[in-house]
Amino acid sequence: MNPFQKNESKETLFSPVSIEDVPPRPPSPPKKPSPKICGSNYPLSIAFIVVNEFCERFSYYGMKAVLILYFLYFLHWNEDTSTSIYHAFSSLCYFTPILGAAIADSWLGKFKVLSLVGLSLIALGTGGIKPCVAAFGGDQFEEKHAEERTRYFSVFYLSINAGSLISTFITPMLRGDVQCFGEDCYALAFGVPGLLMVIALVVFAMGSKIYNKPPPEGNIVAQVFKCIWFAISNRFKNRSGDIPKRQHWLDWAAEKYPKQLIMDVKALTRVLFLYIPLPMFWALLDQQGSRWTLQAIRMNGNLGFFVLQPDQMQVLNPLLVLIFIPLFDFVIYRLVSRCGINFSSLRKMAVGMILACLAFAVAAAVEIKINEMTPAQPGPQEVFLQVLNLADDEVKVTVVGNENDSLLIESIKSFQKTPQYSKLHLKTKSQNFHFHLKYHNLSLYTEHSVQEKNWYSLVIREDGNSISSMMVKDTESKTTNGMTTVRFVNTLHKGVNISLSKDTSLNVGEDYGVSAYRTVQRGEYPAVHCRTEDKNFSLNLGLLDFGAAYLFVITNNTNQGLQAWKTEDIPANKMSIAWQLPQYALVTAGEVMFSVTGLEFSYSQAPSSMKSVLQAAWLLTIAVGNIIVLVVAQFSGLVQWAEFILFSCLLLVICLIFSIMGYYYVPVKTEDMQGPGDKQIPHIQGNMINLETKKTKL
Repeated sequence: MNPFQKNESKETLFSPVSIEDVPPRPPSPPKKPSPKICGSNYPLSIAFIVVNEFCERFSYYGMKAVLILYFLYFLHWNEDTSTSIYHAFSSLCYFTPILGAAIADSWLGKFKVLSLVGLSLIALGTGGIKPCVAAFGGDQFEEKHAEERTRYFSVFYLSINAGSLISTFITPMLRGDVQCFGEDCYALAFGVPGLLMVIALVVFAMGSKIYNKPPPEGNIVAQVFKCIWFAISNRFKNRSGDIPKRQHWLDWAAEKYPKQLIMDVKALTRVLFLYIPLPMFWALLDQQGSRWTLQAIRMNGNLGFFVLQPDQMQVLNPLLVLIFIPLFDFVIYRLVSRCGINFSSLRKMAVGMILACLAFAVAAAVEIKINEMTPAQPGPQEVFLQVLNLADDEVKVTVVGNENDSLLIESIKSFQKTPQYSKLHLKTKSQNFHFHLKYHNLSLYTEHSVQEKNWYSLVIREDGNSISSMMVKDTESKTTNGMTTVRFVNTLHKGVNISLSKDTSLNVGEDYGVSAYRTVQRGEYPAVHCRTEDKNFSLNLGLLDFGAAYLFVITNNTNQGLQAWKTEDIPANKMSIAWQLPQYALVTAGEVMFSVTGLEFSYSQAPSSMKSVLQAAWLLTIAVGNIIVLVVAQFSGLVQWAEFILFSCLLLVICLIFSIMGYYYVPVKTEDMQGPGDKQIPHIQGNMINLETKKTKL
């Protein structure tokens, strides 16, 4: 009896032919060997690809170097919002490669996506470039030059970091050293990277004639999803115990799809499963441009021989990458190999994770030390108060009528402020304080209103033969934010215009007028031009250091003329930015072991028809990692050092999981992925019942 007659389906007959009937291609003529670089086995086309990547990465990292400060100081967003938007943008840049990979592998091919889509639109440009450029470079090598291809990924990563190194160093200088409309020149900082994208397009197009351009091989992404869906649904329909099991769950797609496609999808899904833990590494690595930069702005960038801007500290990462890649490739890996240790790609990636864990532990220690040097903050029903005596003799100030009177019992000399802020306790959120001022033989009482969680200066000033006082609210936050700020008190009887720089000036009213705070660049200010309605003069403000807030009192000294008396509201940052060097060294070493290895691993494990797809999946892990940072920044509510510890512990757990997964992973060899697809899983064994797959082509 024919077992097919018992099946309920009347349309089913199985065939190993795919539903996408593709006519056989005519045999290709033998290819001419591509020109090589200086007699080596490296194709000449690689030079154009590497230079293009250098320019594109210069543009990308140059823009990202100043992005967090643009959000913070130009758009005036808070730190958590700035961090969230920064990582949302990074996530989008690494999510769009999925779209670029689909277009590259199925429609235009890698070359056209790079030149037409990737470099035409900025947002989608990253999606077009990132999944294609690394794989496109790998396509230039012949199979017999697999060792050179492995080295190419290191050279490729070197070009990325060379562009990043130069742009991360130069772009903050364009932002900070050039003034546009009286502020930092973000227009120039974003414009120069844009120009480099034009150069990238020109260089890439120059090598068009010598590129090896593998043609697209159909709608690969769609075929992958259809194959997976068919295998799952087919297995679900045929879950009867009478039907023999198959070796792999994707073998259930054999009734509809060719064996080679199923083998390719198997290889793809095995690697994708291995990618599941990877986003946590990128969640840590990409915080160099956000949380670590925000940490740097609360540190002192003066290194003695050079002064670093906070966003320039990121230059350490690409600089160390350029040093570490040859160090690891030619020294460390070879020493490990001579010791008889099999340092596989997955083991390198696991060690890279551990190094990133250590980097964030160090970052947490640095953050704790910075907090110890940062002034405390007034809490609910508290204010911090300092007294500034601008009279010509000492004044004794006492708080009247509550338990705070013991805080301000010392006399304050002329042109002296209290050594530190005093904490005053309020009975409500806002309160009127009564002060008793004793000056010579005069005894005066004054009243001022304050609100909780603020900082104030009580300014004592001369008023004829007597004195008076005024309450001035200090800068809103005493947490040092890396920017240098100044304000002025004018004791003259005429208003003063002060030119702090070419594009920055402010006016201070006469008779103890107080200016608003103004942000300036860190540096020496030996001769600041000032003018009144009838004369010009200059003031020596001295060094304005990182993170400090200065108060200058303009006075007219009979013997020395017009001068600026200088005092600090906020002390300058004390901790050197050089303390970030260990965490940058650790995370960069982890990046070299994780990212460079992962790029080569992704290419080597990908079937020939899915190189861009797997590169896009690798980049998708970066996108997910940035989403993790976004979520933690918005919803964790942790102090910064605790957040660093949280990320470090999470990655340590993920590293353990990844190590277990990697232990059972068997790398796929090239010949295994390119075997002939002429065999199919037998559909009938003995008297087995036919499967319930319906509406399949005869």
